[in-house]
Amino acid sequence: MPQEPEIRQLVVVLGDQLDRDSSAFDGFDPARDRVWMCETSEESTHVWCSKQRITIFLSAMRHFAETLRGEGVPLIYREMAPGSLAQALAETLAAHRVQRVVLAEPGDWRVWHSLRAAVGATPLEVREDRHFLCSRGEFAAHAQGRKQLRMEYFYREMRRRHLVLMDGDQPVGGEWNYDADNREAFGPNGPGFLPATPRFEPDAMTQGVIELVETRFAAHPGSVESFGWPVTRAQALQVLQTFIEERLEHFGRWQDAMWEGEPWLYHAHIAAALNLKLLNPREVIEAAEAAYRAGRAPLPAVEGFIRQVLGWREYVRGIYWQQMPDYAERNALQASENLPAWYWTGHTHMRCLADAIGQTLQHGYAHHIQRLMVTGLYALLLGVAPKQVHAWYLGVYVDAVEWVELPNTLGMSQFADGGVMASKPYAATGKYIERMSNHCRGCRYDPAQRTGDEACPFTTLYWDFLGRHETLLAKNPRMALQVKNLVRLAPAERQAIGERAAAIRRGEVGAA
Repeated sequence: MPQEPEIRQLVVVLGDQLDRDSSAFDGFDPARDRVWMCETSEESTHVWCSKQRITIFLSAMRHFAETLRGEGVPLIYREMAPGSLAQALAETLAAHRVQRVVLAEPGDWRVWHSLRAAVGATPLEVREDRHFLCSRGEFAAHAQGRKQLRMEYFYREMRRRHLVLMDGDQPVGGEWNYDADNREAFGPNGPGFLPATPRFEPDAMTQGVIELVETRFAAHPGSVESFGWPVTRAQALQVLQTFIEERLEHFGRWQDAMWEGEPWLYHAHIAAALNLKLLNPREVIEAAEAAYRAGRAPLPAVEGFIRQVLGWREYVRGIYWQQMPDYAERNALQASENLPAWYWTGHTHMRCLADAIGQTLQHGYAHHIQRLMVTGLYALLLGVAPKQVHAWYLGVYVDAVEWVELPNTLGMSQFADGGVMASKPYAATGKYIERMSNHCRGCRYDPAQRTGDEACPFTTLYWDFLGRHETLLAKNPRMALQVKNLVRLAPAERQAIGERAAAIRRGEVGAA
């Protein structure tokens, strides 16, 4: 029996690397090389992944593999292999003669180190992930010698380097940041007309994935009844084009606003496609800037959107790779409470949380203010162990990949890194949610009250949070005034706040 020919390069393509222009494909020779892709149960269970998240990853992977086959690319594809990616790769290497394994930089520390161990004695070539506009080495150079990192300065550097929204050496419009123009809430009548966001009817391949998920991952949270995310590059491009044409002009003004029962609003809904690499950030940025240059979208909206892609997205990746692996273990506020069980069901009397969690479980999506200032804020004020918060965010959102999710959750939202990502904790009372949404209108809790049966848990926990961390927060220039307001409270009221906060932690308040 003839021996199977030796594979010159086994090109590993991970589930969040669905990029035909990836450096992993450089020099690919169909006569001598093979692509390796693998689904494993561990990738859906190392955190308790929602059905929406499992479905988008598996469907996008299978569609990408179909594209490769259509181009005549030789492919080894394993569907739902037991165990881990590392185990599956080691089995493949044992079954084939492989000269070298080629891999674009993974986005997950866990995956990267497990695969590096799995190749054993087989030579491994790890190539730069050029999907990003700032390499890991370039970010390290930016960070070198700085006592403190801040996204704004990194963002300006990126604007200059890539000539984005620039007039010569100056920012378009004379300002780098128009965030102050992008914080409006909807009026009492709500957002009014909202253009439809593209949703895609599952094709036969996606339907097959849905059936697999409903069977094999039946106990996992959420639902796939409404699944309609883009799982191909063509679909991703359609979502981008529709956003640029129909919603970008309104995005900036309303990007922080919330409205009950309206999950999509004026947001782009391209983060999942970007993080799967079905879209390239360069084409996203170019499309947004072209809309401004053509007079089809105002500068504050375009700048605010580009800042999220060119600034924040690239910045958090740099932080992740600079700070890992110990970053995931940080807990600067010594938070130790368990995540409330209703984070997995949405069964709470707090309308803002019920709405945000409900749409998260239904669609695998919530916009950035719902994540930061509703679900994240409550966990921060309650004092939930940051690794539990991280596992929830990584598991439930379709756009969650650890390099982007972990710094945003552990650093920005939970302040567990002690100030690496944010200069202060994002702590607020329920009055913030009242100002930015209509959630408080029909809620049983009053955001203006700190104590008593009608007091909003956010407001009670905010004052309790200040009290528990008074010494630390008093040293923070951006929190000092809030601590002074706490000091002015009478001892009896502070005691009442503490007692109600304890009742909230015991689950006696808030759960439906």
